[in-house]
Amino acid sequence: MESNSKIYVAGHRGLVGSAIVRNLESKGYTNIITRTHSELDLTVQADVFRFFEQEKPEYVVLAAAHVGGINANQTYPADFIYLNSIIQCNVIKASHDTGVKKLLFLGSSCIYPKMAPQPIPENALLTGPLETTNEGYAVAKIAGLEMCKFFKMQYGDDFISCMPTNLYGPNDNFNLENSHVLPALIRKFDDAKKNGSQSVELWGTGSPLREFLYVDDMADACVYLLEHYSGLEHVNIGTGKEITIRELAELVRRITGFKGEIVWNSDMPDGTPRKLLNVDKLHEIGWKEKVSLEEGIRKTYEWYQSRDEKDLKK
Repeated sequence: MESNSKIYVAGHRGLVGSAIVRNLESKGYTNIITRTHSELDLTVQADVFRFFEQEKPEYVVLAAAHVGGINANQTYPADFIYLNSIIQCNVIKASHDTGVKKLLFLGSSCIYPKMAPQPIPENALLTGPLETTNEGYAVAKIAGLEMCKFFKMQYGDDFISCMPTNLYGPNDNFNLENSHVLPALIRKFDDAKKNGSQSVELWGTGSPLREFLYVDDMADACVYLLEHYSGLEHVNIGTGKEITIRELAELVRRITGFKGEIVWNSDMPDGTPRKLLNVDKLHEIGWKEKVSLEEGIRKTYEWYQSRDEKDLKK
């Protein structure tokens, strides 16, 4: 890509898309195109095709998706498979029709079978049943990966896909109703510290193992793949390192400065015992993470505090 190449980032307001825009700008790319949902509804095919015909982006990062927690996925599975499928179909087909030089599609960890081998290699895709709680979203994402592969096979389009691990960082969701574990821990410990609480209750035993990647590292890997990878198979993006939820909680407690006790409610579920990506392929391509987990959590907490202070001033 040239510094003035026209790059369209779909989903630029989310955790992933905003980090990719930051990374592109930091590398000197000056012609980044974005559209909010109100400016361009990616589920409306005619509008998407018109946008691509008018703007003619040279490169596309497809980070836009209809997302939600377990409850939302279980309650509205038809919405999740429909909305995500149509977003992907519209953007990928419009990219093909208008001669986009390269497209990067972002998957989700739920694409892999529930009982996939650990660490999970790329070739575990479609080798077993999916986790039923978010199957609609997973099937849509798998279709997106396969679409990119088939457009490359049939037409020679340089459409590639990646599969990031659990992400965290600036612009994350800290709502305790539907946030993921790491931002939820930051929020819980910070609230407890401010409220003078003596303890924080956490679900489960703390024994599950999880992998976490700072979102700006993920963005750096995505841009690196855009610049250096054109293979048929999707690429896992992660650290290849794991930590127990108990160890993670202790780390977040220390960083937030909460002095109270952690109470583990073992009556509540732990979730999947282990989820770790095999990142050998990513390392072979030439990319490795730069931000340690502790540094990433500190950066995220600093961002969370600055956002919180701004909100209090409003």
